[in-house]
Amino acid sequence: MVQVLRKIYGFLIDSVQTFLIAAAIFLVIYLFLFRPYEVKGDSMYPNFYDKEYVLTNLILLKFQAPKMGDVVVFKSPVEPEKDYIKRIIGLPGDSIYIKDGDVYLNGEMLNEGKYLNSSVKTHQGAFLQNDEQITVPENMYFVLGDNRDASSDSREWGFVKKDSLIGVSMFVYLPINKMRIVANPY
Repeated sequence: MVQVLRKIYGFLIDSVQTFLIAAAIFLVIYLFLFRPYEVKGDSMYPNFYDKEYVLTNLILLKFQAPKMGDVVVFKSPVEPEKDYIKRIIGLPGDSIYIKDGDVYLNGEMLNEGKYLNSSVKTHQGAFLQNDEQITVPENMYFVLGDNRDASSDSREWGFVKKDSLIGVSMFVYLPINKMRIVANPY
């Protein structure tokens, strides 16, 4: 009887240790490396859909600056309690303007054909008017939603501060039938 109780006690101790180790690993990953993000709305359609879940790399931005074309999650400049997901179009020092529905980056029309249909036109906003050129300041980024007609983005509220960036989207994991890697098109 005593041996049976020792085996049960040993099993319980092993189970608790395994659970605690797994929980610690999960917390380290969740707090410091990767975090899930739910896409809310259609601002990134057709590349991201409402209610999809994206795994966001939190550590990448600690070691390198985001790149043009990265899809990032950041604290909203207009509603800081909300997180937004958008594509980086302009880096610090870049000049941007919109002309006849096309985005120009540093004087050249931006080729967005790898992630947008060629019929998509980019319209002006309150911050960026048609034919008005702006330069992205240091430690700031210019972001746009892929669904230009249904996105509140830098055209409306201006630049995103570097310290507002949370992470770079790496992988869509839900729904399972739409799993995919989020690749930078540039």
